[in-house]
Amino acid sequence: MMKSAVLIAGPTASGKSALALEVAACTGGIVINADSMQVYRDLRIITARPSDEEMRQAPHRLYGHIGAEEIYSAGRWLREAEAEIAAVRAAGKLAIVIGGTGLYFSALLKGLSAVPEVPADVRQQVRSLGDTKDNEALHAHLAARDPRTASELRVPDRQRILRALEVVEATGRGLAEWREDPGVPVLASDDYRAIFLETDREALGKRIDARFDMMLTEGAIEEVKALKARNLDPKMPALKAHGVPWLTKYLDGEIPLEEAALLGKRDTRQYAKRQETWFRNQLPEFRWVRAERAIDALNF
Repeated sequence: MMKSAVLIAGPTASGKSALALEVAACTGGIVINADSMQVYRDLRIITARPSDEEMRQAPHRLYGHIGAEEIYSAGRWLREAEAEIAAVRAAGKLAIVIGGTGLYFSALLKGLSAVPEVPADVRQQVRSLGDTKDNEALHAHLAARDPRTASELRVPDRQRILRALEVVEATGRGLAEWREDPGVPVLASDDYRAIFLETDREALGKRIDARFDMMLTEGAIEEVKALKARNLDPKMPALKAHGVPWLTKYLDGEIPLEEAALLGKRDTRQYAKRQETWFRNQLPEFRWVRAERAIDALNF
C-alpha cells in the first residue's frame, strides 16, 4: 500500500484503538493521536487513552504529552502531527492517525489558515471578560463584534467563542474570514486512506455506558480527584473532558455518584452523535465502514 498514512476516525467507544493496533501489527506502523483530550497526561482513564500494555504493542505518539494547565490548540496539534508524520515517513513506516477530533483531521487534510498569534494581553483581556459572562452573553458579545463567526458557533461552545473573540480583538478580522485564506494540507489526496467507523447507535450507547462504568472501577474518581487538587482554572479544556465536571460535582458532595455517572454517560453519547454529524458533513474524504470490515476495507 503506497500511502504515507491511514486515518482512522469514529465516535468515542467505536473501537478505533483496537483497530489502530491491528493495523500497526499488520504494517509495523506508528500510531499518532488525533484526540484533543488524550493529549493530557492527567487524564489517562477518563479519556480512555491507550493503556500501558496497548502502548507496548506499537509505538504511540502525541499521547499524554502535555499538562492539564495548558490550552492545546488545533494549530499546535497540526505542527506536532506534521513533524511526527514526516519522521514516520522518513523511517519508511506507515503513520496511523487515530482519533475523534474532526477539526484535527480537517486541519491535516485541508490545512489551517495563518491566523496570527494572539498577544498575551489580548488573551488575558478576553479571558477576564469570560470570567464575568455566561455562554449566552459571550455569544452575544461575539455576535456584535463578529456576527459571521458567531453564526457558526453553538452557544455552549465556550472555548471556541473565546478563541473567536481573541482573534477579532487582536486582528480586527473575524475567525471565519481568516479561515477563507487557503491552508496547506499536510497530506496530499493520494497519500492516505481514511475511514470512519460506522456504528449502530443503540449498541454504541451500551458500549459507552459499559466503558464509563469500567473507568470508575479502574480509578477515574481518583484521577479526577488528583486533577481537582491542582486548583486549575475550571475553564481549562482538560477540566471539560466528558465525565470530569460531573465527577467533580460528586467529589464536592453536590450530587451522588450514580447521578454523576448517568450524566457523564449522557454527555458522552451526545458527543458521539455530534462526531458522526460533523464527519458526515465536513469530511467526505472519509469512507464509512463497519469496524468488523475495516481491515478488509483498508486492503492490507
